[in-house]
Amino acid sequence: MPAAHVDSARLLGDVRVLSADSLQGRATGTAGGEKARRYVAAALERAGLKPFGASYAQPFEFTAPDSARRRGANVVGYVQGSADSGRYIVVSAHYDHLGVRAGQVYNGADDNASGTATLIALAQYFAAHRPRHSIIFAAFDAEELGLQGARAFVARPPVPRSGLAVDVNMDMVSHSDAGELYVAGTHHYPALTPFVERVAARAPVKLLRGHDQPSLPPGDDWTSSSDHGPFHAVGIPFVYFGVEDHKDYHKPTDDFATITPAFFTKAAETIADFVIELDRNLPVIPAARPAN
Repeated sequence: MPAAHVDSARLLGDVRVLSADSLQGRATGTAGGEKARRYVAAALERAGLKPFGASYAQPFEFTAPDSARRRGANVVGYVQGSADSGRYIVVSAHYDHLGVRAGQVYNGADDNASGTATLIALAQYFAAHRPRHSIIFAAFDAEELGLQGARAFVARPPVPRSGLAVDVNMDMVSHSDAGELYVAGTHHYPALTPFVERVAARAPVKLLRGHDQPSLPPGDDWTSSSDHGPFHAVGIPFVYFGVEDHKDYHKPTDDFATITPAFFTKAAETIADFVIELDRNLPVIPAARPAN
């Protein structure tokens, strides 16, 4: 088991706050979404991350599924690498969720307060333990409306797109009774397989590769299912950490009370261990395999 890199009490505390009723489900363009954005930005600032420009918030506009023009805002900061600052690892998670529907609050504790809290935890760790490579921490908005925050980031990245070496995306990492955390992406980017295998061999959770082959039945291929999808679409390699759908997925019962705290802490540790492993010897990752 890797050494502790995550403050478990703070990790769980961040999920509790982000999934509280007072944030009203964090829907894009709502007061609850704005509260979540300010919370994440404050956490990155406390950790000591630098913003790109004057603010951590990076606003964008998009056309929603109902054809209306909408506004969102990503929260982005970075830690400067000590040795190779020209190649960036992106650590990402979306902070939005479904909001209030039919009078019920969809708090999205697993989806995706858990990934956002893990992003904050990793930002705190790498701010205190400077990585070799620069790391961008991107909390995306409007994932639930078609990966819009990630699309906006990839279209107008804060650094040259050629410098984005890999995206490590987290979406739903806190709810697994079986103790299983999946990592997708190595089918497309086999150069990342040794890193996953080394971490899996010592991980405190069951780290499983999969859910990334186009030949899988509909819904089982996660290649474009979350914010890593827009990165992959333009040839930026990715790895995606997440759990399989569970009984509370996209339901009002996805609350802090229904996550699996012990698993969540171990999952966050595993993801931290992977980013540390990747940073030690970031490979030049060949283009994705052709679809089959």
